[in-house]
Amino acid sequence: MTKEVQEKLQDFLGQQLPEAMELLRRMVETNSFTANVAGVDEVGRLTAEAFDPLGFGAQVVPCADTRFGKHVVLTRKGTGNKTVGFVSHLDTVFPPEEEVANDFHWREEVHGGQTRLYGPGTVDIKGGTVVVYMMLSALAAVVPDVFEKINWVILLNAAEEDFVDDFKTLCLAQLPQKETLACLVFEGGRMLGDDYQLVVSRKGMARYKISVTGRGAHAGSAHHTGASALLQMAEIVQKVSTLTDYDRDLTFNVGVMHSGTVVNRVPHLAEAEVEFRTFEEDVFTEALISMKSLEGYSTIRSVKDDFACQTHIVQTHHNEPWPVNENTNHLLKIWQRAGQKIGREVWPESRGGLSDGNRLWDYVPTLDGLGPAGGNGHCSERAADGSKDQEYAVKDSFVPKALLNTLGLLELCRG
Repeated sequence: MTKEVQEKLQDFLGQQLPEAMELLRRMVETNSFTANVAGVDEVGRLTAEAFDPLGFGAQVVPCADTRFGKHVVLTRKGTGNKTVGFVSHLDTVFPPEEEVANDFHWREEVHGGQTRLYGPGTVDIKGGTVVVYMMLSALAAVVPDVFEKINWVILLNAAEEDFVDDFKTLCLAQLPQKETLACLVFEGGRMLGDDYQLVVSRKGMARYKISVTGRGAHAGSAHHTGASALLQMAEIVQKVSTLTDYDRDLTFNVGVMHSGTVVNRVPHLAEAEVEFRTFEEDVFTEALISMKSLEGYSTIRSVKDDFACQTHIVQTHHNEPWPVNENTNHLLKIWQRAGQKIGREVWPESRGGLSDGNRLWDYVPTLDGLGPAGGNGHCSERAADGSKDQEYAVKDSFVPKALLNTLGLLELCRG
């Protein structure tokens, strides 16, 4: 690729930025909390409308879980047999009432010379979808031979924040394994000064619901007949917490616990929700075994007749780790060479949060963190003292990140 092509791409992306920011504003101003079906579907419609002039056809696919909106697949058939997939999602974690309560809306602010775009989904992940739009628009305008040759597939998850299972099935059906050069995931990308980090691995995660049944009793006249489910759960919670092992990047978190109704009654039921995360597959397997071993756990009994509390463990989510692997590293090296062309270093990042990449990396080569830079993902609160701030994307990161990605894509597609 010549320096002239690189300069033309950069010029095009710079001129396109106002249009791209207007698209992002429209997306962000549409609430698409996962459970807001109408809002999620509207963001899907806006996205399909934006890509239509580039020749992309749209297919809407109902989510298998009818509580949620529709997945969207945008495709453009090329003249060749190679495919590139782009993965983003339509939903956010912010209910409409939370946005109103925290005055969390689209706006531009300057902080220390940095222009920030605040609003729900600016960095997670509507900004990433806009980067895809910028990249493909630039390819179509500046390098049409590559744009016309490749089969482009854009996959938009309606309920990524709820870990719906059917989106993986949809992706596998749309990305032919032997012909797919890459699956590119557009979660936000962190920066180290002027350098970039791209995600090459992610922790796996499993979630559980723990239920303890005991026996209720009057707290005054019949306390000795009761078996407190709350006390049993308190012991289990501590046992689970001790499984955390920072040296192995294994964390257990008891995030929710409920028990009891009134203070003059021995609690007969307790429930808790737990998740663990880790990078290593063998550590993940050990953690699964540790949680399974708690099934039937019982140490709290009634003084009267030895009636025992009983513990029941149900796994509600299971997402295997995305480990460092050869195929992802191959993509990283391509993007590192692209970075050298624009004077930027590109570094690998292992991230604790999940993405759809966890479910796709072992099927097709996958690289993540290709969206804009930003911060405070999943945060809607702001404090006057600066101790809390809302989600934002860095406006000045869109053009350079789109350029980096486009240069990487060109090398990948030209092979």
